[in-house]
Amino acid sequence: MLNVDTIKNGLVIDHIKAGYGTQIFHQLGLDKANFSCALIMNVPSKKSGKKDIIKIDNIISIDYSVLGFIDPNISINVIQNEQIVKKIKMELPERIENVIHCRNPRCITITEKYVPSVFKLANREKGQYKCEYCDALYNSGSID
Repeated sequence: MLNVDTIKNGLVIDHIKAGYGTQIFHQLGLDKANFSCALIMNVPSKKSGKKDIIKIDNIISIDYSVLGFIDPNISINVIQNEQIVKKIKMELPERIENVIHCRNPRCITITEKYVPSVFKLANREKGQYKCEYCDALYNSGSID
């Protein structure tokens, strides 16, 4: 039997596409955290069949653009005194910086390391982003 205690003050990242929880867990640095956190994978979901959930027993600063880029269906519940006080729904961000890196070998971000890797949302329906410098396309969903 799986038993994960309730969160007193913290965050619950819910509705993560099954299999993406590990990537988000590491991207947020939770594998090095000195507070309680749990990654629960392949939880049954009426909406999507299966999902991952991350429970964090601490209020931490999160780059929402990264989460929205990885999976725009994510929701975050802010917990205080064991009660949900705020729900945050992710969506594809209009712009992401230094989250993904351009794969075009001729892009300035490859040759000049000081230039930030910037992508802008090009097609919301397809989840496509375009490099601000060379127009290379990249699909949302994973961080390389």
